[in-house]
Amino acid sequence: MDYFKNDLTSLHESLVNKELSAEELTKETFANIKKRDQQIEAFLALNEENALAQAKELDQNGIDRANVLAGIPIAIKDNIVTKGLRTTAASKMLENFDPIYDATVMEKLAAAQMINVGKVNMDEFAMGGSTESSAFKLTKNAWDQTKVPGGSSGGSAAAVASGEVLVALGSDTGGSIRQPAAYNGIVGVKPTYGRVSRYGLIAFASSLDQIGPLTRTVKDNAYVLNAISGHDSRDFTSSSKEVPDFTKGLDGDIKGMRIAVPKEYFDEGVDADVKAAIKDAIKTFESLGATVDEVSLPHSKYGVPVYYIIASSEASSNLQRFDGIRYGFRAQDVKNLEDVYVRSRTEGFGDEVKRRIMLGTFSLSAGTYDAFFKKAAQVRTLICQDFANVFKDYDLILGPTAPTTAYGIGEEIDDPITMYMNDILTIPVNLAGLPGMSLPAGFSNGLPIGMQLIAPQFREDTMYKAGYAFEQATDFHKQVPTIGGQN
Repeated sequence: MDYFKNDLTSLHESLVNKELSAEELTKETFANIKKRDQQIEAFLALNEENALAQAKELDQNGIDRANVLAGIPIAIKDNIVTKGLRTTAASKMLENFDPIYDATVMEKLAAAQMINVGKVNMDEFAMGGSTESSAFKLTKNAWDQTKVPGGSSGGSAAAVASGEVLVALGSDTGGSIRQPAAYNGIVGVKPTYGRVSRYGLIAFASSLDQIGPLTRTVKDNAYVLNAISGHDSRDFTSSSKEVPDFTKGLDGDIKGMRIAVPKEYFDEGVDADVKAAIKDAIKTFESLGATVDEVSLPHSKYGVPVYYIIASSEASSNLQRFDGIRYGFRAQDVKNLEDVYVRSRTEGFGDEVKRRIMLGTFSLSAGTYDAFFKKAAQVRTLICQDFANVFKDYDLILGPTAPTTAYGIGEEIDDPITMYMNDILTIPVNLAGLPGMSLPAGFSNGLPIGMQLIAPQFREDTMYKAGYAFEQATDFHKQVPTIGGQN
């Protein structure tokens, strides 16, 4: 199975016409994974037995012509709980955790008859931007195995980009779907906050986390978001807004669309090749009939400090539950109850998780709450207002996804500040609860460059429409890495 030469529509046709069975597709996918994952190291757990049984049952019942996702294998980020399939959040704290229920998105994928082939690597508890903080594996970039795949959904992005699967789910708290999508030259979407249920997503920062799809093309991405969106009474932040069909309106016609380009997204620190690629993309949009203007998002420069105070504070609160008592890792040879807490957390959490717990606990403490957490929440409101002001006059905001292409493994892991600044372009989108998409827009020294499209809340349809038009006018999405010997 060559996923580089297929998309959801072509595979669906093959399954409906019985040129290919779901069982054959699933078997070939596992063969693919076993061959390529020796280099990429994206998968933490395979779901082979269950996946093949589900595929067989689908073949017996027949593939529904109206359901494009039926029988399609998908990889799942390891912070989304899967009943009976180990879910670790890439942490020693949860290395033996077998959930007894499915996340809402897993129930929705099962209803869409997609086949979960396994769990993919990530930064521990989704805290990181390179997937280097995983307790178990070092996932590599699909284009260059000496480079990071991005994070925290690095395993999801690398699995899709290397042709192991066609689709993966990730989660995005400050750019964790879009940045690895950019580094690996694929499409990654962070939906509007509340569009997709967080029930069953292991929490990092509850006011920021959102599950979304990673795919090779814009249309494939829209199909998957259709399936996982919708209200969920088990998630009190879930929106009851009606979910449109995101694949409608993908016609390449964006005449009259108004696109804003924030001048702050081209500040120093953004690589010259990245700037050039985005400027070329702007010309492409103009040639398609869109109007593009420069605007200002003056408070976006505060996004990183605001994010690391708010996200770390919420992480400090959310991770209190891992105490060595109820479930998860428990230290051995402990002397008393306090020893259980301290040693279980000391041994169970990695350095990056501890760093954020300490930063968050400090920000929430009585003497510093007003100066840090409260101030960050106020500046978050200003960032939201900046976006709202731009969206009064424009349909979309456009800019780079990340300031640079993928950097070398080990290059920035000891410099948390530099690594945090890599998220400067994606973080404000999460703070404002907006939908954002990264899609391929060029190359620098053989590594992909990502372009980010940002839409008003619940206007993913506009984002998909523009992304599809750009994709049809360019061929960046057709470029594939040498990992499978395709180039």
